[in-house]
Amino acid sequence: MDFNQICKAIKEVKIQGAENVARAALKAYYLNPTKGAVKKLISLRPTEPCLRNALKFAQLDKKNIVNALAHLDESSYLIGEYGSRLIKNHNIVYTHCHSSTVTNMFRIAREKGKVFLVRNTETRPLYQGRITSKELSRLGIPNSHFVDSAMRVAIKKSDLLFIGADAITSEGKVINKIGSEMACELANKYEIPVYICTDSWKFDPQTIFGFEEIIENRPKNEIWSNPPKGVNIINPSFEKIHPDLITAVISELGILRPENFLSEVKRRYPWMLK
Repeated sequence: MDFNQICKAIKEVKIQGAENVARAALKAYYLNPTKGAVKKLISLRPTEPCLRNALKFAQLDKKNIVNALAHLDESSYLIGEYGSRLIKNHNIVYTHCHSSTVTNMFRIAREKGKVFLVRNTETRPLYQGRITSKELSRLGIPNSHFVDSAMRVAIKKSDLLFIGADAITSEGKVINKIGSEMACELANKYEIPVYICTDSWKFDPQTIFGFEEIIENRPKNEIWSNPPKGVNIINPSFEKIHPDLITAVISELGILRPENFLSEVKRRYPWMLK
């Protein structure tokens, strides 16, 4: 694909997952290494700090496009390795939406010979949960796919909860697909550990999300193309997870409490803060 084709695919959500979006943006920047290109790429997904951080790092040195891509690949492997150690034989694991980082972790656990069941929710209206189920099917991992309204049923008898992240704010709040905070609240109610699986480059020092309850309202026609007069369609894409609900963040930096994760990111990647 050329630069404009990559931009179109990012804008239309044909490229799924924050790390995959960052990889695509790096490839687009390689094709058009200008400040204008960076500005356009960031505008396509303004709520994706992994994209911004990858492009910021790439601009520090000509070799950093390759180094950034290598970081994303190594990070995915390390997160999978760390997270897979937490999965025991015959565990029931819950996840929501689709995270390539999480499914990679499941793959590594399966390759180690662990037998476990994954429960996940469909994640309407774009059904990203089906992507997770398809990947699990290809990996030979048993999977129970639940409608979103059965989230409580899916979670209450699970042993672990693993979800990805689109961003982590400077306050340690995790931004992820709508429904994620509800999943974490239910997990806490049933005393189930909550793990956020994410590349540390999703840390967002700008914290551009503010304090709004709804983050990035998606088009109404994704829900109902021709609703009755007077019906207001609400289609939020993301929500915040309070750090008090999170057992630990699993990143390439290790398995860390949210406050320790923030400290380690700032120490390891000072260029993010500039």
